[in-house]
Amino acid sequence: MTNVIVYGDTVRVPELRRELPLTVPDPFLYVEADGRRHVLVGSMELPRIQGAAPDVECHPLEEFGYDELVAAGGTKDAIRDETALRALRALGVREAAVPFSFPLGLADRLRAERVELRVDQELFDERRRVKTEAQLAGIRRAQRAAEAGMDAARALLRAANGSLAVERVKAAIAQAFAEHGATADDFIVSHGPQSAIGHHMGAGEIRRGEPVVIDLWPRDGETACYADMTRTFCVGEPPAELREWHALVKQSLDRSFAVLRAGVETRAVYDASCEVFEAAGHPTKRTKAPGEPLADGYFHSLGHGVGLEVHEEPGMGMTSSKPLVAGDVVTLEPGLYRRDTGGVRLEDLVLVTVDGAENLTRYPYDLEP
Repeated sequence: MTNVIVYGDTVRVPELRRELPLTVPDPFLYVEADGRRHVLVGSMELPRIQGAAPDVECHPLEEFGYDELVAAGGTKDAIRDETALRALRALGVREAAVPFSFPLGLADRLRAERVELRVDQELFDERRRVKTEAQLAGIRRAQRAAEAGMDAARALLRAANGSLAVERVKAAIAQAFAEHGATADDFIVSHGPQSAIGHHMGAGEIRRGEPVVIDLWPRDGETACYADMTRTFCVGEPPAELREWHALVKQSLDRSFAVLRAGVETRAVYDASCEVFEAAGHPTKRTKAPGEPLADGYFHSLGHGVGLEVHEEPGMGMTSSKPLVAGDVVTLEPGLYRRDTGGVRLEDLVLVTVDGAENLTRYPYDLEP
């Protein structure tokens, strides 16, 4: 059985939030050894952790000489490292897997004391893939918040008589998120040529006849789980080419969804999304010239896992291929772009099941708002 050590807080370290589903804002030590789970934490957090995870053995800092270390006048980091080292010795941990985010300073100290640490991010990524019922409930709430934000944006686009400021649209979306118990540090409302730049957050005045890509990834306040969705709109009469692109992107989305199920390789789902564009004469990462970056066409992967991070395993693109498992939550987000014009992207959030998939996104695909 693999020993595990994680150090951090449950706000910024998803590997910890998965094990302890509550907000602990200060860093602490989490250990799995001999099939048992332990935390080394300040007394202020002990009751909350014990209530949220009764199977976790909670060790106060004082158990390992914290007070004497403070009295000796060591630095905060030195006290942290020595207390952690003493705890690991008491638990008999001489080797363990750690995530990629493990603090280098603490790793150096533990290794100097012959505690063998190996970075095994895949171990932590894989254990997060199958979502718990609580996480699925949070993802569904976040998705409803995303759809409420899209409704708010769509209403403003529909009512626009002249130009409409991106900043006004973003304010309405953020308010809708808050009303549904979700937050987001930022999100995309890009338009015109901006929308051909994958993660351009958007700025300025939206004008008639240009594509407007709205990509939202709110985070549920209760579970810290994300949703992710994208729709593309056009204020006024869409140009014929934009309608054509939109239809191709929707066809690619449908083709991808049709092949999605547990056991299917993620690369196979990505390949299905590419075939639609390639048949219509548009470049993809499969057909581009080796060594040359692709700026136009379908230049990104199909999607990614979503959960305690908005981008997590499994990826669905050229560089990785894993069998999907029942309980994966993934995005399908094909797109088509040209630098001088802009782009179209449609994105749904999908739960993989044994015999297919459940689309968690309940929102129309209309190009005209």
